Amino acid sequence: MDIIKNRKIFFSISLAIIIVGMIMMAVNGLNRGIDFEGGTLIQIKIGKTISVDEVRLIVDKFDKEASIVHSGEKKDEIQIKSKKDFNNKEIHQIFNEFKEKYKLKDEDLVQSQKFGPTMGKEIRQKALLSSAIAVVAMLIYISWRFEFKFAISAIITLAHDILIMLSVYAIFRIPVNGSFIAAILTILGYSINDTIVIFDRIRETRRLSRKDSYEKVVNDSIKKSLTRTINTSITTLVTILLLYILGVEDVKVLALPLIIGVIAGTYSSIFIASPLWYVFKSKEKDAKYNARKA
Repeated sequence: MDIIKNRKIFFSISLAIIIVGMIMMAVNGLNRGIDFEGGTLIQIKIGKTISVDEVRLIVDKFDKEASIVHSGEKKDEIQIKSKKDFNNKEIHQIFNEFKEKYKLKDEDLVQSQKFGPTMGKEIRQKALLSSAIAVVAMLIYISWRFEFKFAISAIITLAHDILIMLSVYAIFRIPVNGSFIAAILTILGYSINDTIVIFDRIRETRRLSRKDSYEKVVNDSIKKSLTRTINTSITTLVTILLLYILGVEDVKVLALPLIIGVIAGTYSSIFIASPLWYVFKSKEKDAKYNARKA
């Protein structure tokens, strides 16, 4: 495949997804989870481990979008987090359903409390700060280790990955929570690693084949790195997919954005990052040519 020749197709695919996602986000907003919206927390001691599906038989009567996780040393407690602002009567209605089904006592209602979106605001601020520091550090490192145009291409590629993840979440109305933020920070590291591998191959190919065009250098470098990149991504995806399929609810909410991020990161490091570098270098070459001609 001539990736450079078909770069506009790959750019268009990403742009289409991002535009649709941004429109959906503007119209409906992101489906912000309880970490960002606040709501009600109910913690009940069941005395044994029960499945999330079993819990949902009761909880779905009150809130089908509630988050359910296990807690306690023996995982015999459940935490129900809902974006709804339940009053005391509704909280006791929920607990009474569990009480009757599992023969519980009044003291098995470990806690019930209202919580606000303060945690979500704090997470956003720290995530933005962490991302900004990471981006600046990567920009400096890649510029020093490679060249500035490699660095700019890499940063745009990371922005692409984040926008793709946000777009998918906006289009399919997937709840955005604290796990999503953690996944984004993880994917930034994963994606930049793949991108750097291909950039390193481009630099090596340029050094060995100085007379070759930028187009040939990039295409050859991607072909040489393709097997390694795809194999790494597939093995990573298999592991995360198994976690998503077999894992408990609180593992699934982290695995899902990781799956989306790995796919987006693999795609961008092959079809976005290197073609971007080619575009920048071609424009630089044309500018130098026009300057000499003038």
